[in-house]
Amino acid sequence: MVTLSCTLLVLINRTMTVIPCTTSCLVLIFAVPLEGLTLSSTEKEKNHLIKEDIPTETDTVTHVYTLILNPDNTFAVLTDNKESRAGNIEDHFAVLEPKEIPDPAISKPSDWVDETHIDDPEDIKPDGYDDLKPEIEDPDAAKPSDWDDELDGEWEAPKVPNPAYKGPWRPKRIPNPAYKGEWVHPKIANPKYESDANLYAFDSFKYLGIEIWQVKSGSVFGNFLVTDDADLAKKEADAILARVQGERDGEAAAEEAARQKEAEEAKAAEEDDQKEDL
Repeated sequence: MVTLSCTLLVLINRTMTVIPCTTSCLVLIFAVPLEGLTLSSTEKEKNHLIKEDIPTETDTVTHVYTLILNPDNTFAVLTDNKESRAGNIEDHFAVLEPKEIPDPAISKPSDWVDETHIDDPEDIKPDGYDDLKPEIEDPDAAKPSDWDDELDGEWEAPKVPNPAYKGPWRPKRIPNPAYKGEWVHPKIANPKYESDANLYAFDSFKYLGIEIWQVKSGSVFGNFLVTDDADLAKKEADAILARVQGERDGEAAAEEAARQKEAEEAKAAEEDDQKEDL
């Protein structure tokens, strides 16, 4: 059974003032699937996934994931005390309405040409092309001298690929002279967009949520810490990571023992086969 121990440290910037949310509230939840790390948020009782997943480690040793929230609406995610994602909450989460939207008053022109290539009108299918067969009789084949038509039946030469056959005929493709490029929908300011300086703010830091998606059992999650002390968070992470080399050594030793056992079993099976042959 694979055991993956993941530690989550949530660091709240010490200068943050906890502001009761009156319009919206962002709750960051660390989800640690084996194939990718996803942050999600809850705003106005709706769930908002991060726009681009943060990859996680997929080996079987312990890893520490740290989430840092700042009062300027920025965040950072650290994997084993190394930054793996950072940025503005609004940019990385679809929490707010987009600043711009396609102009509903404008549509793609009906005569807009967005096909990059067309069939060459001057490329004509050769006469007799459809008569070509994918296979032909092997011209080098000869009827065996001992072939008996009465006993063996009528001899037929084996088939070989026809070198003249190029597959179903298609005209060549050429650049479309009428191509105008990909049409881009003009955008306008979104009237529903409202900035929010308090996306980072929580009503309370009493609770921590973790949502887990995984396709392999055996993962272990523990050692949760919520603090406003960056030095403490780093110290605790370093203490956990100090054990990782021992875990790697143990894992390597177990793999080597398994390889030796497999080799010994294979050797024993081979010796048994040799005895049976005797």
